[in-house]
Amino acid sequence: MRSSGSPRAGSSTDGRRRTVLRTAAAALSLATAAVLTGCASADTSSGSSPSEAAAFKPGAQKEGSQITVWADSTRLPSVEAYQKANPDVKMKIVTYDGGADGSTYLQSKVQLFDRTGSGWPDVVFGSPTDVTWASEPTKPGAQPFAAPLDSDLVPKSTLDGFADGSLAPCQFNGHTYCLRNDIAQVVLWYNKTLMDKWGYDTPTTWEEYEALGKRVAKDHPGYLVGSVGDTNSHESYFWAGQCPAFQLTKPDTLRTDLQDPNCTRMAGLLDGLIDAKAVTTKGFFSQGFAKDSGSKVLMAYGPSWYGQYLFKTAFKTPAKQIAAAAPLKWDGETTAATGNVGGGVWMVSSHSANLKASTDLATWLTTSDENQASAPTYPAYGKAAEAWLANPVNSDYFANDISKPFQEAAGQVWTGWSNTRFSDATAWSSVVLPALTSGKSLTSTLPTWQKEISNEAKAQGYQVVNE
Repeated sequence: MRSSGSPRAGSSTDGRRRTVLRTAAAALSLATAAVLTGCASADTSSGSSPSEAAAFKPGAQKEGSQITVWADSTRLPSVEAYQKANPDVKMKIVTYDGGADGSTYLQSKVQLFDRTGSGWPDVVFGSPTDVTWASEPTKPGAQPFAAPLDSDLVPKSTLDGFADGSLAPCQFNGHTYCLRNDIAQVVLWYNKTLMDKWGYDTPTTWEEYEALGKRVAKDHPGYLVGSVGDTNSHESYFWAGQCPAFQLTKPDTLRTDLQDPNCTRMAGLLDGLIDAKAVTTKGFFSQGFAKDSGSKVLMAYGPSWYGQYLFKTAFKTPAKQIAAAAPLKWDGETTAATGNVGGGVWMVSSHSANLKASTDLATWLTTSDENQASAPTYPAYGKAAEAWLANPVNSDYFANDISKPFQEAAGQVWTGWSNTRFSDATAWSSVVLPALTSGKSLTSTLPTWQKEISNEAKAQGYQVVNE
C-alpha cells in the first residue's frame, strides 16, 4: 500500500508516496514519504504451502561476485556507508525512485529482465506494493523476483526481531519476501504546553478524543484536534479504527465493507468533529495550511514521523511543546489497534549469484544500530528502534519521552488493512476528499468510496466481497 519509505517511503502507495509524503519528504529533502507504505499482507493461511519455501532453488552462486543495488536517494547514503565499511564487497549502486508514488518502474524492468533472462538487480529498496507482484512470477515459467528470505537466507531469530506485524507486507503464501526498513505507526500527537495551560487531560479513548475535540471547539474556536484532508488521512483514522476497507481474505480476494460498524462509527465520530470545526477537511500538508493554521493544531492523530516532519519542520512549533501518546482505543476495548502511514522494504533477488552478500547487505540496512540509529524514520527492527529512540536527534525536540508510545504503537498496527496491488490512497483522494470539500459528510460518502475501491480492485484482478 504505501510508497516505500517514510515519512513515507516508496512508500509504499503504492500509489503511496503521496502528496503528503512528498511534502514531508521535500521538507526533509527526503525522497521518501511513503514511507511508507506499510500495509498488511494477505492472509497467509491461504494459497501455497509453506513447504514451498524449501522448493526455492538458488541459481549458481559465485562467491565474491559483484552485487547490484537499487536504492532511492534517501537510502543511498546508507548503502554507500556499507560499501565504505566493507570494501571487499563488490557493489554497483544505482539510484532510482524506490517505488515512489506507485511507480511501476521496478515492475516493468523486472518483466523485461524476465523476458531477456538477465539484468536483475541483486538488492532493491521498494514499497510494500512491490512485494505483491515480486512474490509471484511475472509470467508463466518465470521465477518470482523476490527471494523467500525465510528459506535459509535470514535466520528466524532475526525475522522474529521485527516489530509484531511489521513484516506482514512481506509475507505471502506462508513466506517472507522482504525485510521492512521502517514503519510509521500512528500515535496521538498533542501540544502539551497548551493542554496543560487549558487544563485538558490527554485522551486515551476515541470517546474522550471526541468529547475533548468538541470542548476545544467551544472553548477555543479555531483550534484543531485533527485533519482528514490529506491523501493518507484514512490510514490514520479508518485503519486505526479496524475498518475493513482493504482486507485480503485470500491472496486474490479483497473484502471492502465500509458499512461495517467499525467504519461507520469512525465516520460518525469524524463527522461530528468536522461539524464542530475541531477536525479540518483541509490537509495538514496543503498549501498555506502551515502558515495559516499550523500554530492552532492542538492534537493530530498521525504517524510517528509527524513529530519531526509536520510539527517541527512544517509547522515550526518550538521545541518542548509537542508530545506523543499511545494509540486510542474504543470504550470497552482492552487494547488499541492503530494504523500505519509509511514504511519501505528491502528485497533480495532470487536470481542473485551472490545471495550471501545480498542478504548480508539487506540485513545490515534494516537491523544494524550503526545504520538505523540515525535513520530518518522509526526502524521496524526492535533493537534498532531502541537505538533510534536513544539518539538525541530523534527525541530531544519533544516535551515527553516518546519511547513508550512509539514502542507500544509499533506492535499494534492492525494487520487487517492489507497490502494490495493498487494504492489505497487513490479512491480516498479521488472520491472522498472532493466530497468533503463540497460539504458532504464522511458517512454519506462511504458507499461511493467502497464502490471506487471495488472497481480498482477488480481492475487489478481481485475478486471483491463486501461482507
